[in-house]
Amino acid sequence: MPRHRLTPRQIHVVGAGLAGLSAAVRLASRGLAVTVHEATNQAGGRCRSYYDSTLGMEIDNGNHLVLSGNKAALSYLDLIGARAGLAAPPSASFPFIDLATGERWTVGANDGLIPWWILDPTRRVPGARLSEYLALAKLLRAKAGATIGETISCSGPLYQRLIEPLLLAALNTEPRSGSAALAAAIIRETLAAGGRAYRPLIARHGLSNVFVAPALRYVADHGGSVNYGRRLRQLGLGADRAAALDFGDMSIPLTSSDAVVLAVPPMAAESLVPGLRTPTEFRAIVNAHFRIDPPEGLAPMIGVINGMTQWLFAFPGRLSVTISAADDLLNLSREDLACRIWREVADIANLADAMPAWQIVRERRATFAALPRQEAKRPAAATAWENLVLAGDWTRTGLPATIEGAIRSGAKAAEIIAPL
Repeated sequence: MPRHRLTPRQIHVVGAGLAGLSAAVRLASRGLAVTVHEATNQAGGRCRSYYDSTLGMEIDNGNHLVLSGNKAALSYLDLIGARAGLAAPPSASFPFIDLATGERWTVGANDGLIPWWILDPTRRVPGARLSEYLALAKLLRAKAGATIGETISCSGPLYQRLIEPLLLAALNTEPRSGSAALAAAIIRETLAAGGRAYRPLIARHGLSNVFVAPALRYVADHGGSVNYGRRLRQLGLGADRAAALDFGDMSIPLTSSDAVVLAVPPMAAESLVPGLRTPTEFRAIVNAHFRIDPPEGLAPMIGVINGMTQWLFAFPGRLSVTISAADDLLNLSREDLACRIWREVADIANLADAMPAWQIVRERRATFAALPRQEAKRPAAATAWENLVLAGDWTRTGLPATIEGAIRSGAKAAEIIAPL
């Protein structure tokens, strides 16, 4: 029988990424005293903005978006009053280009549950047969531990021109070897829920302005605090409770009514919590940013087939590219990467300009690899210590390592500590 958890007097949230911020604002909203400890000098983790001196402008660490069906993320933004910072299209519309053929098309879904759009040649994937769409239902009935390649056919126009790009972005793992269960979770909450659930929502004026700064203000306005440059060195753990937080230059004793949300990367969590098992394989993401005004009429987001570029984003004053599962690009020089990506960007956007000022951001361990064997290693939020809870997109959220998963994990941690 699970132990009864008393509502704590003070909650320490260790880590100010989205998982930690999600937990912090949820707990603060319930009138609890919250202190956030962040090892670096800024909050947001992978979902943040910063001033880049090479470009002379603020850019995002990586290009992230949420979908209109991401309930946890939108609930978080509603709580901190920031949902208006997301640019919302009128419908679920995804422009694509095939760089091998030059063909362009737009997938345009209807809002309702019945996907009549797949019957309309002007709205569906060119060349895709109706049977390909129906075959996707197999993902929703995937066997435990199965890969996507073992569950559906990873070929054909629909897969190559829509499903593979979407799953590659969501899983940050080559889809054939990816977890069918995680793919099913994505499909179930988006594509299977009707177009109203998968409109792409983009923070056009910076991730920090939407996801981070409002959350920090919310915590402060509710009596909480955020401390930077505090890297947790050791957890003082008793038989059934966390008793102290050791930051090296200072130690914080925990009273019998205090609690801790550990929202740090998996390797850090594993070093702090005895016996904790976490994912051990990771995948890289490469982002490229070019300082140039997007051409008039260019779509805010374009999917790219048969190129190094996978998604092109148009922001005020810059064009940005995201490449997921990019481990094979890590050994290329930054200059080579920038030149090769720019040639594709210029082709997509019909630009004749010489390559403008650029920046390459490589995240070697961006997310855990969304493989069945790694999914099995994700720990639950609750731990053997009644006042210690885990949060992070690498915990057992039922989703891949996404913004929605991170925010959902923080909300779960808050619910365990202080149930409504």
